[in-house]
Amino acid sequence: MDAIFINPDSSEKAYQALAETYSAIEPPTWSLLLAESCRSKGFEVGILDCDAERLSLEQAVSRVAEAKPRLALMVVYGQNPNSGTTSMIGAVALATALKESSINTVIGFVGSHTSALPMEVLQLDCVDIILLNEGVYALHNLLKSNLSSDLSSIRGIGFKDRSNANKREPILNDPESVVPQSHMDFDLPGYAWDLLPFKEKPLDLYRAHFWHAGFSHDKRTPFAALYTSLGCNFGCDFCMINIVNRADSSPDINASHSRGMRFWSPEWVGREMKKLADLGVKTLRISDEMFCLNKKYYTPILNDVVDQDYGFNMWAYTRVDTVRSDALELFKKAGINWLALGIEAGNQSVRQEVSKGSFKEVNIRDVCSNIEEYGVYLINNYIFGFPDDNFDTMQETLDLALELNSEMANMYPCQALPGSPMYHLAKKNHWNLPDSYEGYAFLSYESEPLETNFLSAAEVLKFRDDAWQTYFTSPSYLALVEKRFGVQERVNVEEMSKLKLKRKLLGD
Repeated sequence: MDAIFINPDSSEKAYQALAETYSAIEPPTWSLLLAESCRSKGFEVGILDCDAERLSLEQAVSRVAEAKPRLALMVVYGQNPNSGTTSMIGAVALATALKESSINTVIGFVGSHTSALPMEVLQLDCVDIILLNEGVYALHNLLKSNLSSDLSSIRGIGFKDRSNANKREPILNDPESVVPQSHMDFDLPGYAWDLLPFKEKPLDLYRAHFWHAGFSHDKRTPFAALYTSLGCNFGCDFCMINIVNRADSSPDINASHSRGMRFWSPEWVGREMKKLADLGVKTLRISDEMFCLNKKYYTPILNDVVDQDYGFNMWAYTRVDTVRSDALELFKKAGINWLALGIEAGNQSVRQEVSKGSFKEVNIRDVCSNIEEYGVYLINNYIFGFPDDNFDTMQETLDLALELNSEMANMYPCQALPGSPMYHLAKKNHWNLPDSYEGYAFLSYESEPLETNFLSAAEVLKFRDDAWQTYFTSPSYLALVEKRFGVQERVNVEEMSKLKLKRKLLGD
């Protein structure tokens, strides 16, 4: 085998007790895309999904040994903004275990955290090679090489010089480009769904987010997620999504310098959706950061879904200022039953400061009401602990969440995620940052959000956790869940709310 793409398991530390039942298990998007891309170029590849199979380190090492790959590539990436960093928990543990075994394989890392901090990752003892940005072209050229003496000529990688046996010097080569718009369908030709593990039928080891299945455990599998586009046109301070577009190795580069979107053709998307429908998938996530931004691209995709009548239950992301009333009827008809809105903060000044003024100020209440009129459920996203937040402004955010009373609310403590503009600002200003990968996980024991100009990290974290409990035990919210989904589903939410996260910062 030329390469095995590894999705490490970091779930236990990232999600604590939620990992057992409530957190989603998503198909490894970039492992699937890279595997299919390499396979289309004639390379022999495989996927090892330690997360889906819940493999121990010993089991994972054994599986890599059986595959005998020339390259074992840790794909440290996920759909959530912090996933690349939190995936490093399992990636480093497994890479270290592989190094300590007798397996003769080169160990590489690729993904958002790697692109954010390439030299830091390359300097880890367990890492031989890194790939910058999404790594497609670098990977093709790497697999054509002998993975040893000819590394210096491969753009878009970092490696350790073997010329000095006593000290392997880390070297970053010149960057390689990402796949351009004109080559999206050809150089990223699809998803290698057939390489994923399963128990009885395809994709049955993957489970949807609890709310996506209407808080019903029985409707969570099979589950899949796919992109129809990559990237985002915006550059919010707290987001690092665009760091995988990076084509500049300068140390001060952050995600806002690589903003932009690339799209697959509607025909490409249609083929992938048909594959998933044929595999029995009904619950489908559209992972695009900005699916609802460009009518030119989403209209033919959704019209095809309507024509094919797949019966998907889908969700997609949008911004509060990009929701088009004239599109909502098509969204609902195609099966987009959930829209995720990045509301972020209830206070306009706080929100504007971190979004660099890129939001057009709109009436959030009107936007939410308009979406609900079409029978589309809302996942409203809120962040507590922006630099200008204090107790009063965070309370404004919670009050807005309770007022809007959406079918789902995600509540995050603000993190200066590696690769984001905020991370670089934090480093420049010597703000306290987590000293572990777990510290960047929103729900982990070691989670350590940013201090604000007025509050400590512990105060932010406690407010966030209390706000979550307040929301999900609210009589109005529980009544809404029962009305929308049923009595048992309300009981399921009540059971979920009994699980209390333990936090090191709070003395647990």
